[in-house]
Amino acid sequence: MSLDFDSARLPNPHITEDHEAWRTQLRRFIDTEIAPYAEDWDEEGHIPIELWPKAAEVGLLGMGYPEAYGGISEGIDSWHSWITSEELNRIAVGGIPASLMVHGIGLPPVINWGSEAMKQEVAVPVLAGEKHISLGITEPGGGSDVANLQTTAVRDGDHYIVNGSKTYITGGMRANWVSTAVRTGGDGPGGVSMLLIPTDADGFSRTALDRKQGWWASDTATLYFDNVRVPVANLIGEENRGFLVIMTNFNSERMFMATAMEALGRVCLEEATNWARERNTFGKRLADHQVIRHKIAQMKQKLNATQAYIRLCYETIEAGHPNPGDIALLKVQASETMEFCAREAMQILGGIGYMRGNRVERIYREVRVNAIGGGSEEIMRDLASRQYGL
Repeated sequence: MSLDFDSARLPNPHITEDHEAWRTQLRRFIDTEIAPYAEDWDEEGHIPIELWPKAAEVGLLGMGYPEAYGGISEGIDSWHSWITSEELNRIAVGGIPASLMVHGIGLPPVINWGSEAMKQEVAVPVLAGEKHISLGITEPGGGSDVANLQTTAVRDGDHYIVNGSKTYITGGMRANWVSTAVRTGGDGPGGVSMLLIPTDADGFSRTALDRKQGWWASDTATLYFDNVRVPVANLIGEENRGFLVIMTNFNSERMFMATAMEALGRVCLEEATNWARERNTFGKRLADHQVIRHKIAQMKQKLNATQAYIRLCYETIEAGHPNPGDIALLKVQASETMEFCAREAMQILGGIGYMRGNRVERIYREVRVNAIGGGSEEIMRDLASRQYGL
């Protein structure tokens, strides 16, 4: 049996003909509009703005969002999301899906908690690929300590006055709006609110973070708020109840990251297997050396376990009772699997794997951002242990 990207996918009884039709449509789009240019975009650190309307037209941006705002919601489920993540990460340029699909973390707070007027103003152009939205949580001094963020929003009549900064914000340089966590009350999670902040507001500024280890093609920024006046109508949800908005949003972000990491690990398996078949050393194929076969078997073993874990978590989501602790540990499982597969594939490829221009090299330098972003491995384990009553 071949161990390419598709054959290394475990059978999933939830996948229907409709799901496979979406995979076919999406793969055709990616192979035409993204894959031929992905390496160049990665080296340039830039995705052309024209990609977003094209992605909207094929249904990629609107998948799972209400039709009232230009989305596609009828018949859409978690398995569509998994397929989307798989296909986007098959090209092995992690910064492209991270930036192209950043509305997946920036828009849900608006859709789930915003006013109808806010949804019409923001969701419609974002899902059409005409405008952009990001999520502003992480701060320079806080990292994963979301409950103790320091950016303040002080009420002044029918406006909030926002001061502070956010950093490592994916899509931050391109965003027209940022769904932003601010402190409107006292210390701790009970004083946190979410505000929709337009980036053309007076006092808002941003700088690019373009010296990253990985995700080169991803637009990443530090945002600054200097007495930015934001209408009270831009409050997302209730004042001082923003922590609930943030925590709800994390589940979908972590699931998307976990499925992406599993797909990237599968790319490593495919590349390593193909090279082991083709490369000759000491008079025989690399694949004929037992130590190499064992490396490939271990990669497949860990990928199987991760796929099964993803399916379990999606089944609980589809049943309406997701477990944040399980999802947190899934993210750790996926990041450890990705790291293992990237390392073993690099060892099998040897020198050629160290050179820029192949998928394993790109994946290897993107291991760390996946182990940190969306909640570090350490935070995920701690969150799970507390979820289980420890």
